[in-house]
Amino acid sequence: KPSPEKLMPNGTPSGNQSRIGLNDEQKANVKAIVAATKKAGMDERAAVISIATSLQESKLENLGHLGDANDHDSLGLFQQRPSSGWGSPEQITDPEYSTIAFLKGLKQIDGWEKLPLTVAAQKVQVSAYPDAYAQWETQAADLVTQYWNS
Repeated sequence: KPSPEKLMPNGTPSGNQSRIGLNDEQKANVKAIVAATKKAGMDERAAVISIATSLQESKLENLGHLGDANDHDSLGLFQQRPSSGWGSPEQITDPEYSTIAFLKGLKQIDGWEKLPLTVAAQKVQVSAYPDAYAQWETQAADLVTQYWNS
């Protein structure tokens, strides 16, 4: 079982934490993120950051094009944009591909392992709402604890 210090090196998050119930598709996406994190050779903290980011961006749903409700051409679990170089629409709606693409960005950040989740996620995602990622850290850590060794 991953240690709390490994999952949340900055301690229990301050501020309000959000939590949602997950359906089978969302649970499958959590498992895909965990598997892709392991495949990328990264640790539990990377999985926490990835899952929290996906919770914020898509509520762990692999979103296709949403028409007028879409933010530009954002797609998939991480709301990555083909026009920003994340990959083709087919690639970024593949959970393994999109997670590994996110993790490649994370690896490029010096000291990402110890950064607050919001800072690490924001440096990869460049969101208009960077502080929003923090609300999902506890649920993401709980999900990594649940699925890392399963």
